[in-house]
Amino acid sequence: MTTHGPVMPVWSCGGCDLPWPCPTRRRELRAEYAGAPVSLALYLGAYLVLASEDMPWAPAGALHRRFVGWTREAGPRGR
Repeated sequence: MTTHGPVMPVWSCGGCDLPWPCPTRRRELRAEYAGAPVSLALYLGAYLVLASEDMPWAPAGALHRRFVGWTREAGPRGR
């Protein structure tokens, strides 16, 4: 079990106090969802919806990049 879970409603990381998902949690999620990128995006999409309700002042594009956009970035094999 990770200590890098979200602290709501501020959406900081419970393990390192960075914005959630923090770099550590992103690495953990990539490993947990290896070979299942759509499932990872759906999982994080649900958190995006919750975060948008808690942070209505945050630009939608910034929240999307923070919660879902990074999942399409190049992985360890350059894909």
